Amino acid sequence: MDKRTLLAVVLSLLVLVSWSAFVSKFYHIDDKGVTEKTPSSIMPMSVPAPPTPSITPQETKPVAPASLLNLSLDKYEIGFNESLGAINQVVFKDYPSSRFNLEYGFLLGDKTMVFNKESSSDNSIAFVYRDETKEIRKQFIFSKPNYNLELDLEIKNLTGTTINNLNFPLVLALVDFAQAGQSARFEGVAVALEEKVLHFNVRKYATFDKIRFLAFRDKYFCAIIEPASGEYGGYIKRLDSKTSEIGLNFKKVIISPGQTLKEKFYIYLGPQDLQLMSKIRQNWTLAINYGTFDFISRLLLQLLEFLNKIVHNWGLAIVILSILIYFILFPLSLKQMHAMKKMQALQPHIEELRKTYKDNPQKLNKETMELYKANKVNPFGGCLPLVLQMPIFFALYQALMRSIALKGAKFLWIKDLSEPDRLFILPASLPIVGNEVNILPILMTIGMFFQQKISMKTTTSGSAEQQKMMLIIFPLMFGFIFYRMPSGLVLYWFINSSLMLFNQFKISRAK
Repeated sequence: MDKRTLLAVVLSLLVLVSWSAFVSKFYHIDDKGVTEKTPSSIMPMSVPAPPTPSITPQETKPVAPASLLNLSLDKYEIGFNESLGAINQVVFKDYPSSRFNLEYGFLLGDKTMVFNKESSSDNSIAFVYRDETKEIRKQFIFSKPNYNLELDLEIKNLTGTTINNLNFPLVLALVDFAQAGQSARFEGVAVALEEKVLHFNVRKYATFDKIRFLAFRDKYFCAIIEPASGEYGGYIKRLDSKTSEIGLNFKKVIISPGQTLKEKFYIYLGPQDLQLMSKIRQNWTLAINYGTFDFISRLLLQLLEFLNKIVHNWGLAIVILSILIYFILFPLSLKQMHAMKKMQALQPHIEELRKTYKDNPQKLNKETMELYKANKVNPFGGCLPLVLQMPIFFALYQALMRSIALKGAKFLWIKDLSEPDRLFILPASLPIVGNEVNILPILMTIGMFFQQKISMKTTTSGSAEQQKMMLIIFPLMFGFIFYRMPSGLVLYWFINSSLMLFNQFKISRAK
């Protein structure tokens, strides 16, 4: 692999790591009802305005005290805040170490309205709130074999006059950035409008009109709510420096005396599993987005799932995927290796041209290109496999980082393919690597060293010194970049680079 190619790879990986760690997604400003607002001017549509400065803390309504209860179902255990009639968190039984926090998911109105549990059964639970003007009933109905449920909402007018000023928000989730820690960068909001689905950062302010569904997701799980009928808006509201609120807005509600408003919502609470979600509602899979190469990520995940069904091991499925992709790109990779060998053969001639035309760069470039042309060498011919390989790598990175299926998946000594392989833990931390010994990145670094060694062609002293520096620096840079990446991703790259090393060795020995 030549210097330019390696430099391109390293820079690409550095961009990937930096983007994933530090860069948030930008908001879309759209003429379909999506807006962005600054903190000083935000007022999400249909969300009650915050108290004015003239209202003292003693004049505000007290928040309902928390009263927690748990409901155990086939797929998960749901923690409810009874006084709010809302979901606090979900613990998934298939992924026992994973919790999905909503804080007060599906809260109706505000936290001063005190609900009580009205009834519960094996597949449903209902909460009720009453005051002098209205009665609100919320019933969650669960589908035992799947992760979907329904929310039935009833608002009854208890007065003799028409209620026409109800403007409640229905909260999907409260997002706590501080609690999420480093995983906060995976949190996002998906908004399905009439014609498309947009993806947003949870730390911003925005309102939406006429939405089809609204979704919140963290690294592995997501919550989706879709109105069965009617017209709803939505919002993302930054509450303070650490939290945001996501929810739906009712349009203007009018309830005649003694009448009851009935609304139904379809909900998904589960892992970001495209196959599971498509079986419930195909359009819900659009809530999942893997970034720039979303389409490739989805294809790779489907292929991995297919391979896993055959071999019943995610690590082995990744190995097979690596081999398949390598052989798909093999003709181009072979062409790249032959082009590199021809370039090496021309290095002595290029060095002579550099000496001859060291004071005339334009002439040097012209003579160099003539040399390439005469020997039928394309100096950029080795770049195409890289151009094709990098989108696949980026797409697989996003897919594996969010794949709950890999969480806890074992392969050889690897205990969790979604984490670094951690062959063993040192009693004390070392500079750069910490206290974890991750063997896969180390093996990959050694393999890259030998790959560089094979492809290196000693020429004049200046060029030789550069090659010797590359021989050490680039493998170490790759090892550093990959050292704390998910072992499933490192496994893919290790297998791919090992196959390249083997073929490059064969080509270098050929006359």
